[in-house]
Amino acid sequence: MRMVVDNLILHIHPTRVNSRTLRFTYTWGLGGLAALLTVVLVSTGILLEMNYTPSPPDAYLDIINLNTNVWFGSLIRNLHHWSGNLLLVAAVLHLLRVFFTGGYRPPRELNWILGVAMLLLILGANFTGYLLPWDQLAYWAITVGTSIISYVPLIGEWLNRLLLGGPEVGAATLLNFYALHISIIPVSVVLLMAYHFWRIRKDGGLTIPKKPGEELPQKMESLTTIPYLVRPELMFAIAWLAIIFIWAMLVPAPLEDIANPLISPNPAKAPWYFMGLQELLLHFHPVIGAVLIPSMALTALFLLPFYDVELRSVGVYFRSLRGRYLTIISAGFSLLLTPLWVLLDEYAIQWTEWLPSWPTWISNGLIPLFILLLGIFVLVGWITKLSQSTLEERVLVIFVYLFTALVILTVIGIFFRGPGMELFWPWMMPVH
Repeated sequence: MRMVVDNLILHIHPTRVNSRTLRFTYTWGLGGLAALLTVVLVSTGILLEMNYTPSPPDAYLDIINLNTNVWFGSLIRNLHHWSGNLLLVAAVLHLLRVFFTGGYRPPRELNWILGVAMLLLILGANFTGYLLPWDQLAYWAITVGTSIISYVPLIGEWLNRLLLGGPEVGAATLLNFYALHISIIPVSVVLLMAYHFWRIRKDGGLTIPKKPGEELPQKMESLTTIPYLVRPELMFAIAWLAIIFIWAMLVPAPLEDIANPLISPNPAKAPWYFMGLQELLLHFHPVIGAVLIPSMALTALFLLPFYDVELRSVGVYFRSLRGRYLTIISAGFSLLLTPLWVLLDEYAIQWTEWLPSWPTWISNGLIPLFILLLGIFVLVGWITKLSQSTLEERVLVIFVYLFTALVILTVIGIFFRGPGMELFWPWMMPVH
């Protein structure tokens, strides 16, 4: 007990851990990587804060000064920028790992909800930090990103003005984003992360990996946290710090000309992590693409532990052997059908012209959404009928299909949308 009290590591970790949970290929160290990146972001953020003024044009001039005059200023900014992007990727992959191994099921429902909430906060941290350099890229990306909020029925315009501090992106917006980025969001992330770690121990530790159909023995081997867990964690952290530092030394964080509200780039794109959402807006009425679809997806994520409660497959990647094949099939169908739908909607389907007297939120919103959802459920029903799959496997198929579709839409938005948000091959993209 005295050793536990006197040891910081044993405040975070239990004294002993199940030997199976030490397998790197089960967790991939994603939770630890997210925690490490949070420490890097807080540390570099404090240093950047000392050399930054949250008002235009001083903000842009301070970034120039950081890059040219402050000792290691460019390196610190690069570390902060790339660590923020990597944290978002690590958090998504960690959430996928937990989903694919059933780690959200009882008694871990609350921790799943906390994880989804932290992912949203990480998105918010990246989004608010995007504006702080006050360059053209940041200004217009935030202009596009915040415009999505205005589509929320009844309160959208009010929320948009509250966030922007006025009718458009300006000095008040920069101050609002700065306050959110350095105080409210990081404090919330750190508090939730601490509670998240505590809940892992409270819920009995990590889920235990096992093979499909395997029954865990009553007595299992456990190892002391020091050194069997701490040593690989330390080596993993050192390796990732080396990777991040080398990347930050070689690849500078982007910085364009100072923000100019009078000159809009073509195309004006949201930050990369919102490009899937921006792509949806090109195919659906804004209320459907920006509000209804994301709300449905988030609601399904939050409620996942309450309708997929099978405990026998917890710890088994993809639920079962059949689940692994269904995952590949579902991802394959999404890889094929999502680009096909984008092309058809871009060049062939014209809902508003076909139904000119209908409200656009129905003709270009509810109708295509209903047809798409019907098609997905028919496809899932056909796959599951042929495979005689269970409820948890059907949930797996739907999740994989929709997540793969989101990734494809994001890739299309980033690499295949050019001037006027028209589709182009990346190597044929017009240069302006």
